[in-house]
Amino acid sequence: MPDLLALARILMVPIVMALLTSSHEHALGLAAALFAIAAATDFFDGYLARRWGITTILGAFLDSTADKLLVSGSLIALVAIDRASIWPVLIIIMREFIVMALRGITAIEGHMVQPSIWGKIKANVQFGAIFFAMLRFADPWGALYFDEWLMWLAAAVAVASGWQYASGFWHVVRKVDAKA
Repeated sequence: MPDLLALARILMVPIVMALLTSSHEHALGLAAALFAIAAATDFFDGYLARRWGITTILGAFLDSTADKLLVSGSLIALVAIDRASIWPVLIIIMREFIVMALRGITAIEGHMVQPSIWGKIKANVQFGAIFFAMLRFADPWGALYFDEWLMWLAAAVAVASGWQYASGFWHVVRKVDAKA
């Protein structure tokens, strides 16, 4: 069941992206609603897996992959429709690739990178920023819209989270580098 939720989240990504780039009158609202459902499955798949004691390497991989696809796909579509700036989006997506590479290197060495509190905070702030970018409030908060402030906050939390992962597992990367 938890793995099915992660797979459902993956399948929702192209639909969210299509809705975001659609010219249909209610497309952004529908995209936001589907995105919120997809983001909620992130909580429920992990919760159910832990509660039922069925955490697996495949499940962790699917969950992580689904999150990265949902966030990256949504951000790319938001940039395409000018609802997100390329710079915080680039920071967020680069962090995802760097942490994914770090996870891969540590997995080769037999280690598993466990989710951290910073990673969970990052995911929630990103989900909020993306959701609000889809619904954008009419009036800017100073120089930026509310969702743009959140997107920059998401980028900052992504950097902090990425740094936490990198500093925590850099010894594994150095060990692999020394072998080469």
